[in-house]
Amino acid sequence: MRAPDFWRRDGRLAQALAPLGTLYAWGAARRLEQAEQYRPAVPVICIGNVVAGGAGKTPVAIALAKRLIAAGRHPHFLSRGHGGTEIGPRAVDPLRHDAARVGDEPLLLASCAPTWVARDRREGAVAAVATGADLIVMDDGFQSGRIAIDLGLLVVDGTYGFGNGRVIPAGPCREPPERAFARADALVIVGEDRAGLAERAAAADLPVIAARLVPAADAPDLAGQRVVAFAGIGLPEKFFATLRGAGATLVAAHPFDDHHPYARAEIETILAEAEEAKARAVTTAKDRVRLPPDLRERVLALPVELEWRDPACLTPLFDRIGVVV
Repeated sequence: MRAPDFWRRDGRLAQALAPLGTLYAWGAARRLEQAEQYRPAVPVICIGNVVAGGAGKTPVAIALAKRLIAAGRHPHFLSRGHGGTEIGPRAVDPLRHDAARVGDEPLLLASCAPTWVARDRREGAVAAVATGADLIVMDDGFQSGRIAIDLGLLVVDGTYGFGNGRVIPAGPCREPPERAFARADALVIVGEDRAGLAERAAAADLPVIAARLVPAADAPDLAGQRVVAFAGIGLPEKFFATLRGAGATLVAAHPFDDHHPYARAEIETILAEAEEAKARAVTTAKDRVRLPPDLRERVLALPVELEWRDPACLTPLFDRIGVVV
């Protein structure tokens, strides 16, 4: 789903839904308390968030894995495979699997390191260790409680922050932010901090890591090009802003819900619009894997990657779990 506009501010509707948010928060805390936790034989890094929707978890997970691989480690990704039908545990093969089966994010993760999709994260962790993982990077799962976490990183968008700060359905939060802070080891702020996040983290004695999303090294040069953009991610506006930052002229921008299953007619309409405007149809790498295969080649993807403001800030976090990088 795409975050409703009222989640950004604390208006009457949010206040009216607040009792339901309190109930949701209670249920989430209860599940954590009662979860039967499994501790894998290798360290587990969890890349989580507080809000529902996109904050940049997958780019953070990939950036961490690349750092670990460069240091000689053998990380495996573990994902629930949101949007896919696979129950798992299943090793993701981008040549055989599609987003409908394993989800879009696991396909991106698998381009970096071995990736497992498992509805039961315990079974996925066992499979990863059995096939050579010396460290597990979980994309999401911070609110699950099923796997013991050795290093928990919360990812938050610097502009959106925690929205109105209320819990679903009154706001975008899966749990009260300060409750999540108490279980986390660091807060990763993606983009400029316009929501006072660093100040809140400091009040909770939570280290802050600054990062930003930039076009990947192999991204196409869109400077001066006319584009019809579309994105089905948690915060589509972030992608549109990245395009503008890359110098593209947005003729049109079409936001869709996160993990939106694109119908052929939708993509054909966008392609026709781009052709009429003498523009290119452009989307995210995550969206492109969900397109009908025969239309995919007609849509350009702008891949992004995470850039740490200070890469050295990761060293003390890895030191905590005995990982030398």
